[in-house]
Amino acid sequence: MPAFFTGDELGAIKHVRYAKDAEGWKPTTTTLFAGGSEGKGKAVQKLVAFTQVDSQCLLATAHADGSAAVFALSEESTSAETVSEWKETRLKEGQRYVGLAATSNGIYSCTSNGALRVTKPNSEDTTPAFQTAVLPMRLTEWRLSENAETFAYAGEEVELSLWDTERAFADSSSGGEGAAATSTGEGAKKRKRSEQLLPGELWRAKNLANDELNLRQPVRNTAFTYLQPSVNPSNQHLLVGTQFGDVRRYDTRVARKPVSNWKGIGKTGGIGVVEVGLHEHEVFVSDRGCNLFALDLRNGKISYGYKGLAGAVTSIASSGPYLASGSQDRFLRLHSTFAPPTVEGQHQEHKGDVLDKLYIKVIPTCIVNDPTYTASDDVVKDGEDAEEEEKDDDAVWEGMEEADSDAEEGASTRNKKRKTKSIAK
Repeated sequence: MPAFFTGDELGAIKHVRYAKDAEGWKPTTTTLFAGGSEGKGKAVQKLVAFTQVDSQCLLATAHADGSAAVFALSEESTSAETVSEWKETRLKEGQRYVGLAATSNGIYSCTSNGALRVTKPNSEDTTPAFQTAVLPMRLTEWRLSENAETFAYAGEEVELSLWDTERAFADSSSGGEGAAATSTGEGAKKRKRSEQLLPGELWRAKNLANDELNLRQPVRNTAFTYLQPSVNPSNQHLLVGTQFGDVRRYDTRVARKPVSNWKGIGKTGGIGVVEVGLHEHEVFVSDRGCNLFALDLRNGKISYGYKGLAGAVTSIASSGPYLASGSQDRFLRLHSTFAPPTVEGQHQEHKGDVLDKLYIKVIPTCIVNDPTYTASDDVVKDGEDAEEEEKDDDAVWEGMEEADSDAEEGASTRNKKRKTKSIAK
């Protein structure tokens, strides 16, 4: 069954596990950290769950006050023990964490003012070892690729950019200007004068052409994600959402401008969250209103939307064939998902729905999948359920056919009796 970790704006971290019975879906909630004593200063801004070689589940958190930590969870995720803690001192007031990722090399974090850091937690040391680098300011999102060889970022007046992870930190430690260039001051002027890539930078998007009035179009990137793993670090597929409600797809092998630009996907306030789904060609997109959609990546059309949301979605996480969302109406929702049509442009027969909603008192800011949950179990169960339903349907149809044949036999017998009587007369 699906399970998730959630963080809220008062710093509480909870584990929610779902089970299904005859009456429907039943969530079981365990509070790992209560939060609330320090107010929104401890708001969980980023959360990531991962497992070690021994399959133990760990949780990394990043908070509004710049603090970060790694916790080791018990086998049933009922309690957590602190492994390591540190603080990002470069995070200033009014800024926030925009990215957090965990790998075997350490915990990567990035803030909106471009403070990039990799920390290597060690329970034996008071202060864990770390490396830092500097990226442009005014970032809205930062993500690490699945194999950790590259990372990407985007932001307000910051074009989507792809970097080599190792070189970004190497250039910073050697005093090179590559990773240290910012989007303001002299560094920004140099970047405007030249379109050459910086040391460590593999690819950078190019702004769209001027509008019909020949005015420059502002860059307002609000969210993005990697679409699929790639063996070649410089060959990536990326999906970006903008403040104008547009969703753009980039292929770094083809061009610097988007290969697809789907306008008006976000209905209110622009795109808020973008996440890849389980099925092929599937991605989930939310806006700053009350809309959450499943999008078909082949044509940019909305496959279906979820009803009943009364607040803007703050975070979404995919767990096998299920999707969890947290929103500003203080509800955690569990959704069903269905694959896009096999043939592009076909009608979507099955549409996702809200399976359960859990009121959690405080606005959830982050949701991540519990990695100890295996999606294959539910996929198999769903397949078995589908087969059972088909068998039940077949039995119903067979029963109807038998009833029809009995009715036909009865009618023919009555007709024969009527004919016999008429001959006798």
